[in-house]
Amino acid sequence: MSGSQLTFESMPGMVGKELGVSKWMTVDQTMINEFAETTQDKQWIHVDVEKAKKYSPFGAPIAHGYLTLSLIAPLSYDIGAVPAGVAAAFNYGLDKVRFLTPVKAGAKIRMRSTLVSFEPKGPGQFLMKSNNTIEIEGEEKPALIAETLAMLVAAPPRKEA
Repeated sequence: MSGSQLTFESMPGMVGKELGVSKWMTVDQTMINEFAETTQDKQWIHVDVEKAKKYSPFGAPIAHGYLTLSLIAPLSYDIGAVPAGVAAAFNYGLDKVRFLTPVKAGAKIRMRSTLVSFEPKGPGQFLMKSNNTIEIEGEEKPALIAETLAMLVAAPPRKEA
């Protein structure tokens, strides 16, 4: 079910159901290098292609785990995993994250998301908990699983003119 079909009223009924599966996204060496520059995490296993091919147990450079984790946001947008009428969505936290398989440079990933809970937290505010699995094309085990929390703020009702 995509975001255009989801509503604040229908979300509680989606608990335990899949919100969707994103399109494939390529995690290339340029993305990994830019993340390394931004975070100052320039370990050779991420950025030194020749050394990683020769010495890494994976035979190639790998994406930072936190890079893969950060891709949950754009992959969620692709799914359309929030209800219509959201004025704002904020990261609220993570309940559980497990990094299971490294993402090699050039690999394609996608995300599968299931709604765990959807609770009102105040006027026009809802806490949405999702279980997200980042899959790697051609790999048996996923890159990661993460339970994410998002605070959703409903747009104010439109006033009749």
